[in-house]
Amino acid sequence: MATILLLLLLLALPPPSAVALNSEGLALLAFKAAATDDPYSALSRWSESDPDPCRWPGVTCANASSPAQPHVVGVAVAGKNISGYIPSELGSLLFLRRLNLHGNRLAGAIPAALSNASSLHSLYLYGNRLTGRLPVALCDLPRLQNLDVSGNALSGELPLDLRNCRALQRLVLARNAFAGELPAGVWPEMPSLQQLDLSSNAFNGSIPPDLGELPRLAGTLNLSHNRFSGVVPPELGRLPATVTLDLRFNNLSGAIPQTGSLASQGPTAFLNNPGLCGFPLQVPCRAVPPPTQSPTPPATTTPLPSTASDRHQPIKTSLIALISVADAAGVALVGVILVYVYWKVKDRQESRGDDGDSSKSGLCRCMLWRHGGSGDSSDASSDDDKDASGGGDGKYNSGASGSEGELVAIDRGFRVELDELLRSSAYVLGKGGKGIVYKVVVANGTTPVAVRRLGGGGGGADRCKEFASEARAVGRARHPNVVRLRAYYWSADEKLVVTDFVGNGNLATALRGRPGQTVLSWSARLKIAKGAARGLAYLHECSPRRFVHGEVKPSNILLDADFTPRVADFGLARLLAVAGCAPDGPPSSGGGGLLGGAIPYAKPTGPAPDRYGGGYRAPEARAPGAKPSQKWDVFSFGVVLLELLTGRGPGADHASPSTSASFSAPVSGSTATDRSGSGEHGGGAVPEVVRWVRRGFEEDARPVAEMVDPALLRGPALPKKEVVAAFHVALACTEVDPELRPRMKAVADSLDKIGS
Repeated sequence: MATILLLLLLLALPPPSAVALNSEGLALLAFKAAATDDPYSALSRWSESDPDPCRWPGVTCANASSPAQPHVVGVAVAGKNISGYIPSELGSLLFLRRLNLHGNRLAGAIPAALSNASSLHSLYLYGNRLTGRLPVALCDLPRLQNLDVSGNALSGELPLDLRNCRALQRLVLARNAFAGELPAGVWPEMPSLQQLDLSSNAFNGSIPPDLGELPRLAGTLNLSHNRFSGVVPPELGRLPATVTLDLRFNNLSGAIPQTGSLASQGPTAFLNNPGLCGFPLQVPCRAVPPPTQSPTPPATTTPLPSTASDRHQPIKTSLIALISVADAAGVALVGVILVYVYWKVKDRQESRGDDGDSSKSGLCRCMLWRHGGSGDSSDASSDDDKDASGGGDGKYNSGASGSEGELVAIDRGFRVELDELLRSSAYVLGKGGKGIVYKVVVANGTTPVAVRRLGGGGGGADRCKEFASEARAVGRARHPNVVRLRAYYWSADEKLVVTDFVGNGNLATALRGRPGQTVLSWSARLKIAKGAARGLAYLHECSPRRFVHGEVKPSNILLDADFTPRVADFGLARLLAVAGCAPDGPPSSGGGGLLGGAIPYAKPTGPAPDRYGGGYRAPEARAPGAKPSQKWDVFSFGVVLLELLTGRGPGADHASPSTSASFSAPVSGSTATDRSGSGEHGGGAVPEVVRWVRRGFEEDARPVAEMVDPALLRGPALPKKEVVAAFHVALACTEVDPELRPRMKAVADSLDKIGS
């Protein structure tokens, strides 16, 4: 009887397996045991008393087997400053897909046993203190797509077995101590590779030509800050046109090949290679100079008789000297004539007001006009013809303001009277720190234009000439996706600029919606992104002055009735500065020298509030005294593109800039403010939306549906590939390092390929 009671008691007790931690939890506890310091207590809730680790902070589980049973698929313990090492037990997590341990102080080697986690596709170990070699066993992982071990102390050579990582898409080895030559024959075996960053190591030898056989590479191929020598392989020209090279700070030499995509690289890609020459560097490739004196005859040459040699040698030397002097004088004379002719032609072109457009190459025109509508293209072509045939600035004396003022039309085809402009000031579109904007209909009531009154401010003859020069430079920028300046006016008490009128508001109001307006569809947003990128690419690459816009944001992207975007307000800060009209708030960081003028803008002291566009500025643009750069515009455009994709403004909330006083359709009220993101972001280095999206793609691997604008999900089914491709373009634009950002031309080309 006692035996039966004992058996019943044992059966009533729960089995040991019901409370014991499973094997995956034990493997994770090995990582906790390997941590010698956990200052933020990130692992404190990892307990062996739990049945499984699925509720532990940083651990993600999912039903990854049949029958359905939760398994650990993600471990993200990043940025916690944990010291210790990576235990090999983590390799026993057979269903683990993402391992993210970046931003800690982990030391020691990367365990080769991680290759046993056969489901692993993303391994992020950057920003630690890891040493040793890169384990080649990681390439045994059949699904490994993302490998980022940058910012460690790894060393050794890259193994030839790296070619077994056939599924790899992102390989980032930057800021380590890798050395030796890059192995040849590896890169053609990695057809899926989209990002390759080997910068800031000690690689030497020549650059393997087969790096040009990476068909899916995008963004930047970064080989900078190494010790590569030899020539730039012409085979790199086979890379896609959207790839930006970074070969800075190496020992490369010879002429830069002008093949394929190499011909479209900017000079930044090749800086700090003392031996490189040719386009686009300002270093000509000189031929081998001839010897300064004739070489000594070989010993086998039969000498002339001594008497003849002694008698004729002085005569030969004199003749040679005389011929050399005559040649030099002839070359100098020809040079003087060519310089004289050049300046005469240049002066004649400047007198016709066409010193910028006529210098553009056919290639540049073809690239920039190929996407424009027939109406815009023909209009621009006709204007060019008028200028070239003797047109130019048309000046009209103002009867209203005295003989000192004059209204100057950029093109002779544009006619308007000053009185007509001033009388129309009742049709106000907006007021702000950059003047009052109103609408005028000219040409017998058929042509609407936007007029911005910059105010008074006096100014002498020098400032008037400076203003005229700046206005003409802006007026010569002609592109279907750029708002065109048509005329300007200067007097002691009035300054005006007249531009095309774009009557469908701006992108900021279109994103937020107006009464009776439907939500912007995906096709409309993609069209706006493509057009705005083309307009900025034109301003950067082919406009007469290679502008820096300096204030790219949704309120400066105007829309017509067909939602064709037009970039506005470029060069406006410079015109305000020359006119002596300071806006009522801080301008963009680059406002003082956007057009390369001589009069800088006196920036107010104190931090710039975020409501003046700071949420879209590049991190380096926020530094005092920073020199304007086109890469600022690339970053700002990337933030705008993320706003198109996510519906979020630069800040953490869903705020987006509203209508600002711009060349746009009427807005309600007499003023229009610009709220460029949330206030809490105003002092940050990187907009919150950039950090949020980057985490979603690179660390958390969130579904695209969780990051895209919810308004888009309520409409027709989204083309996921197009949306993901646009996200990647935006992330490339918003790299913190400006050298890693692509040029606007590459951005425009990448967007044009989406959906085509």
